[in-house]
Amino acid sequence: MQINIEKNLVTMIPENENETAQLERLWNLIVDCVKFNKKLVPVGEYVPVKSNQARFAIEQ
Repeated sequence: MQINIEKNLVTMIPENENETAQLERLWNLIVDCVKFNKKLVPVGEYVPVKSNQARFAIEQ
């Protein structure tokens, strides 16, 4: 997955079919056209030397 950051805009570009499906699933979880959109909130820390993952919780 390619991630581009321009000021306060983050663009995620999937690089294979699996990532495309995962990004679509994430989009559908966060975006609600009828009610309110949800937020991604960071959980813990992201230190690449310790772990190669960043975690986020989905809040309403």
